[in-house]
Amino acid sequence: MLAAHKLFLLIFIRDMRTRIKICCIGSVTEAKMAIEYGADALGLVGKMPNGPGPIPDWLIAEIVRTIHPPVASFLLTSEQSSEEIIYHVKRVDTNTVQVVDELTTGTYGDIRTALPHLKIVQVIHVTGEESIDQAIRISPNVDALLLDSGNPRATIKTLGGTGNVHNWDLSREIVKAVDIPVFLAGGLHANNVRQAIQMVRPFAVDVCNGVRTEGRLDPGKLEAFISAVHSL
Repeated sequence: MLAAHKLFLLIFIRDMRTRIKICCIGSVTEAKMAIEYGADALGLVGKMPNGPGPIPDWLIAEIVRTIHPPVASFLLTSEQSSEEIIYHVKRVDTNTVQVVDELTTGTYGDIRTALPHLKIVQVIHVTGEESIDQAIRISPNVDALLLDSGNPRATIKTLGGTGNVHNWDLSREIVKAVDIPVFLAGGLHANNVRQAIQMVRPFAVDVCNGVRTEGRLDPGKLEAFISAVHSL
């Protein structure tokens, strides 16, 4: 009985590890590299107003066919209507959708009805105290939140990939306030990710620019980032 209890605790402790999402994957080769180094999820960026990493839908679909469980495939979509989000996911067949802008037409329920096995992750761009209220309001409708450093109110929207760190104090308050997993993104790299995890306590961390050199996935930076996360 005691041995079984210890085994349960060991499994529980292992399950508490911080997951890692590598974003802006641009090819089958990059996907394989990220998985080999220990990524739990891969982000594939669709059409965006600006920012790094967008690739055509046909390439996203091609990469997705090489990603197998337990690794998750995330489509980053800038669509703001449930109907267009559904169409976008169907074109590429990811198992998760990351909605990087505000949903303005339709509902999350529409997406769930059309794609019942899809996981929905809503991005909250942490710009101030109002972001906490936004996170609390949206959290009952989605499977997870992702906290990033974009500016959807800018003349040309910035919806991710800024390389900028936002206010982690606010991120920590969001993690405390909601009952669903929270991903932390925005300016993370091997030299600050440990501090970010210790301060915010997210379910997962998400990185794009911090593991790249001249736009390409850098094996050295990737290994350093993942090692820093696992060291905790």
